[in-house]
Amino acid sequence: QVQLVESGGGLVQAGGSLRLSCAASGRTLSTYTVGWFRQAPGKEREFVAAISWSGGSTYYADSVKGRFTISRDNAKNTVYLQMNSLKPEDAAVYYCAADPRGVYYLPLYTYWGQGTQVTVSS
Repeated sequence: QVQLVESGGGLVQAGGSLRLSCAASGRTLSTYTVGWFRQAPGKEREFVAAISWSGGSTYYADSVKGRFTISRDNAKNTVYLQMNSLKPEDAAVYYCAADPRGVYYLPLYTYWGQGTQVTVSS
């Protein structure tokens, strides 16, 4: 079992930055693909970014490409999502997820965190 806990969410003005963290316990994340998804009120959960187990491959939704960066520190068992140039439409609950398979942008991850709220004021 892998337990995931997100942190770093909060209220930020449009154009600002936040860094989300996804800390794992139970097992090492070093052999898992990790993804970030988000869900705004009344909308379906959508893919944001994903990173391979080695960190050598990253994937982004078109809506965040060039503004968000996903990275991982396997020694700390943590994955990060650096979010810059935030827009009001980025506001959502952000979830991290982990899976031993290379599911990347597909919402087929086995393990999910509880989410962290990101609010962007205009």
